[in-house]
Amino acid sequence: MSDRLGAFVDHCDISIAGAPGGPLAGTTFAAKDLFHIAGTKAGCGNPDWLASHPVDEVTAPAVEKLLAAGSTLIGKTHTDEIAYSLNGENHHYGTPENANAPGRIPGGSSSGSAAAVAGGLCDLSLGSDTGGSVRIPASYCGIYGIRPTHDRIPLEGIMPLAPSFDTIGWFSRDPSQMRLIGEALLPEWRTPDSLARTIVPVDAWALADPAVRDALRPVAERLRLIAPVVHEITLVPDGIETWFMPFRIIQGWEIHQTHKDWIADVQPTFGPGISDRFEWVATIAEQEYREAAAVRERVKERLATILQPGTVMALPTAPGVAPLCGQPADQLEAFRFRGLQLTGIGSLGQVPQINLPVGQVDGCPVGLSLMAGPGGDELLLTLAEQIAGTAEGGVAPVRI
Repeated sequence: MSDRLGAFVDHCDISIAGAPGGPLAGTTFAAKDLFHIAGTKAGCGNPDWLASHPVDEVTAPAVEKLLAAGSTLIGKTHTDEIAYSLNGENHHYGTPENANAPGRIPGGSSSGSAAAVAGGLCDLSLGSDTGGSVRIPASYCGIYGIRPTHDRIPLEGIMPLAPSFDTIGWFSRDPSQMRLIGEALLPEWRTPDSLARTIVPVDAWALADPAVRDALRPVAERLRLIAPVVHEITLVPDGIETWFMPFRIIQGWEIHQTHKDWIADVQPTFGPGISDRFEWVATIAEQEYREAAAVRERVKERLATILQPGTVMALPTAPGVAPLCGQPADQLEAFRFRGLQLTGIGSLGQVPQINLPVGQVDGCPVGLSLMAGPGGDELLLTLAEQIAGTAEGGVAPVRI
């Protein structure tokens, strides 16, 4: 395989044929380099992690399920260090090329998985989404990507980051293929509810650049052709920014609890930005975590009230197009914070969210997200097929 985009890791040269005759037969896939595959190592985006961990003896169930469905595994893809970024620029291994926005970052932490699908190196790929690590690169690269309901897909066989947020997600250019992947990965495929109404959270839309709103709002309005009831609401009456720090604190606390022993033992070298985050998470007090966890319960209650069965919420996936590569760390961090205010909604609520690659700004992809209540994964995957077609060049044709 020719990796012209720098999407695949060098330390793992692997190819495993899928089962013949499955629904995904004839397709190829890649797995983010935090999935365990027997006989290889998961490098998790950091050379010290790679050096300090043994060869895996067992393959992650999610990988096994795609193989059983007929897809052929062709390699493992780059990730941000320990999956703790939304940018896709790895200090140690470089930046996978965003084929649909040249010169711009692919987004992270599932950077290589998104870049490989966007650039046609494989048909589909596995990523993980804790704070937006499937949704953001899907928007930046102009492909479909889903964060499923938390805990619907077991997390065995992947490196944990923040366990109460971690999910296994996936990418494709084809919405029908997205559904087939869902049928393979979700433990029980359920008949989806019909779309009854769409919620448009005006405060979430206000976080996006005006050009992004202009590009995506007409597509959101076309959802009236499927279900005529559309309600505009203020999602967070106290200010959407009040959900941001509780998300960061819970995520940071869990990351520290998960990785503090390894960091103390190995003293790994982290790149700019990543090192600052790991220093910060070590300062979070338990009382801060408990207060943030109480806010999360209120967020979950709020979303459960809004996202009744048959309801979806439409919002921009990211606040803007992918930033240019090589931006100063402080500028990227400011943009990351804006993005987390949007993606943190679904992470705090532990609800499913899918990116639809239906917009462009200055020739660069921008994605529209649909969010459903817990267990609404099938509704989102079914709607994606109804709304848009296969993405080419970073944008999918709208069908409705």
